[in-house]
Amino acid sequence: MHTIIPFERWLEYYNPATDRKSPFFGKEYNLDVYSDTIYGYYIDPAWDYMGSPTLYMKILFADYKQKFAIFEFIGEWNDAIENDIMTLKTNIINPLLKKGIKKFILIGENVLNFHGSDDCYYEEWLEDVEEGWIAAINFRDFVYEEWQKYRIDWYINFGGNLEIPDWRTYTPQQLYEKVNQIVSYRLSM
Repeated sequence: MHTIIPFERWLEYYNPATDRKSPFFGKEYNLDVYSDTIYGYYIDPAWDYMGSPTLYMKILFADYKQKFAIFEFIGEWNDAIENDIMTLKTNIINPLLKKGIKKFILIGENVLNFHGSDDCYYEEWLEDVEEGWIAAINFRDFVYEEWQKYRIDWYINFGGNLEIPDWRTYTPQQLYEKVNQIVSYRLSM
């Protein structure tokens, strides 16, 4: 897992450590020291600790004028034991909501497992975005199956044409526009 790094090419557009509105503002990275682990496996030091011992993330981009943010995740999303959705909602989502973010793109190709619980925090998150949305791209099929089992698909848009394996070839704005078009079409049906 130590060789999986958060997508770096967008650092020219956005850095959460230098964004005063980011929950990670002021974080200093020592990219030579591997200290964070998930189940005993070291992860790249560029990942950000959000409060969960099994799920780390990186805010790849945030645009406060267009009110969207793009996150990338690594690890195990565990709502059953760690209540990762509560941690994500409390430590990351709520501060960004207060700054006006209403549309969230979650990239999950490095989420290797999911354990569900209830859907209360997902429901609350969707209620909080009002005229926005939550979209997930590139999570593994078994994660989507678990999400459906726990009714998370009621709150997060995913699957079908939201599988965008070449997302790294886009700029943040292009990815947002593509996802926004897809989700807006789905919501208008």
